[in-house]
Amino acid sequence: MPKKAYKFRLYPTPAQKILLAKTFGCVRLVYNHWLDRKISQYKEDQTTLSETAEKVTILNRSVYQI
Repeated sequence: MPKKAYKFRLYPTPAQKILLAKTFGCVRLVYNHWLDRKISQYKEDQTTLSETAEKVTILNRSVYQI
């Protein structure tokens, strides 16, 4: 099956440009925050955040009988 690609170009209004800039700024901030947490968690005890989340999920299920 051949792969297809589509290119789109946006022409946002000035108000939309501001909204997009704010949105992508927030996304960048959140991404960098969690990347920093992930790196520091790994440096601290050589575990990943997903491993920690799995442990928390298992603990919550045992405590709350879910």
